[in-house]
Amino acid sequence: MNFRSIELFAGAGGLALGLEKAGFNAVLLNEIDKHACATLRHNRPNWNVVEGDISQIDFTPYRGNVDFLSGGFPCQAFSYAGNKRGFEDVRGTLFFEFARAIKEVQPSVFLGENVRGLLSHDDGRTLATIKNVIADLGYTLLASNVLKAINYNVPQKRERLFLIGVRNDLVGEASFELPKSHERIMNLHDALKAGALYDCDVPKSEGQIYPLKKKAVLDLVPAGGCWRHLPEEIQREYMKKSYFMGGGRTGMARRLSWNEPSLTLTCSPAQNQTERCHPDETRPLTVREYARIQTFPDNWQFSGSMAAQYRQIGNAVPVNLAHSVGQSLIDLLKNLITTDFRT
Repeated sequence: MNFRSIELFAGAGGLALGLEKAGFNAVLLNEIDKHACATLRHNRPNWNVVEGDISQIDFTPYRGNVDFLSGGFPCQAFSYAGNKRGFEDVRGTLFFEFARAIKEVQPSVFLGENVRGLLSHDDGRTLATIKNVIADLGYTLLASNVLKAINYNVPQKRERLFLIGVRNDLVGEASFELPKSHERIMNLHDALKAGALYDCDVPKSEGQIYPLKKKAVLDLVPAGGCWRHLPEEIQREYMKKSYFMGGGRTGMARRLSWNEPSLTLTCSPAQNQTERCHPDETRPLTVREYARIQTFPDNWQFSGSMAAQYRQIGNAVPVNLAHSVGQSLIDLLKNLITTDFRT
C-alpha cells in the first residue's frame, strides 16, 4: 500500500527520511529555514518542498487525499493555557498551525513529535491544552510516549516525545503498538567505525576547532570524562561561577567514549555547556560524525554554512528512530478502513 503523507517543520529530513524508509510517500514537506529546504531539495529532488511560513499555507487542497500528517512543532508557552478554550487557546503558537493543518487535511493518523520537556512544560498545562485541542479536532490520542533513541539502533542518548492520534471515525479499527526495543545498544564506535551500522569508517569532513586555551583544558580530560576529571585549580578556572552551583553539569568539558552512546547532540558540538569532544582527538565532532550519530546515511548532504549544517543535524529526529516509529505507524494504517484514494 502507498500511504500519502505531509510533513511540517521538516528540518533537514531526519523524520521524513525514516518515514520514507518505512513506506510513506510524502506529497508535501514544509520548512521555513532556507538551508534545511536546500538540504531536502538536494537529497530528494522529487519531494514537494514548500519553503516558508506555515501560517501562509492553505492545506485544504489535500483534504481527503492524505493518510498521515506529521511534524515536530516547536514548543512555546500558550498564552491562554488552562482556560479550556480548546483550539482557540493555542492561536499564535506553532502548535496552532500544526492543529490547523490536521483540521484542514483530515488525515487518518497524525504524529506530533517534541522534546521530553513538553510533558512538564508550564507544570503540564501545555500538554493538557494540546490534548484538549486534539479532542476538539475529532481525534483520539493513541499514544503519548517518550522513546529512547538508544533502543532503536541510534548510538545516542536522545529522548523524544511522540503523540499519535487517529481520526475518531476510524478509532474502532485502530490497533497501535509502540516499536519494540532492539536488543543491542549501539555506541560511538558503531557510529564512526565500520561495523553494525555502517560498512565503512566515517568520511572526512569539516568541523569546528577549539581555541588553544580550551584545547589545553580538554587535553587533560580522559575518554568518557568531563570537567570533574580536571585538576581542582583548573576546574575552578574553567567552570568559573558554575563551579559553585549544584548539579552534575557533566556536559561541560565532556569527552565522549568509544564504548558508550553519544550524549544528546545539540545545535553545536562546542558550546560551553554541551561540549562533545572526540574520544581520541581533542576536537569537536565533525559534521559527518554528527550526522552518523543521528544515523543519517553518508550520502545525505547538508546545505549551508558549517554552523547551519550542525544546527540542522542537531535539531533532527534520528533516522533510525523515525524508521522504527514509521513501521509501527504503517502497521496502524494497514489496520484502518481503506479509502479509495490509496493506490
